[in-house]
Amino acid sequence: MIHPVSQTDFTNDDVDFALNFLNRGDVIIYPTDTLYGLGCDIFKKEAVHRIYKIKKIPKRKPLSIICSDFKQLSQFATVTNSAFRTMKELLPGPFTCILKATNKVPKLLISKQRTVGIRIPNSPFIKSVIDKLGNPIITTSLTNEDDNYISEPTEIYHKYKYQIDILFASGESSMQPSTVIDFTGNQPKIVREGLGKLN
Repeated sequence: MIHPVSQTDFTNDDVDFALNFLNRGDVIIYPTDTLYGLGCDIFKKEAVHRIYKIKKIPKRKPLSIICSDFKQLSQFATVTNSAFRTMKELLPGPFTCILKATNKVPKLLISKQRTVGIRIPNSPFIKSVIDKLGNPIITTSLTNEDDNYISEPTEIYHKYKYQIDILFASGESSMQPSTVIDFTGNQPKIVREGLGKLN
């Protein structure tokens, strides 16, 4: 199923519709400020396992999560004062922040270094869904057979329609992933350069 939705001009019915899928443990595809994301409620274990199967990646490889705001983020990660100052300038935006995970993060999503990748995208629709859900969702990108990112919703749906429960389509996305920054050391360190640019 494809459900058209605006990233900004969405309705409460759109949000509630998405919540129905997440609450029952379904897997969704949704728009962000970078690529489309494949996700589910982080506490729905069977759905998380489905995402590992869809992505064909080992379960020892942690998946990133999306939070609705800093208040929610602080429940799932430890943020130092210096990291918070930098992150406040970057988020919401096209960045993934690697942070020390709290014990609220499911073990499956935590790296061997006890870290977790977290996004707060500049995407009002999915942030509103997550805010109403009350906890983060998984975020991982989608690729074609050549392992290139897919930006067009129709192409995404054609490839993944038998593996997901719904796609929330909001036009063509960027072809770049988020910029990944590690905040666990003394200074922020860019792990992957993507759409987000540091000043």
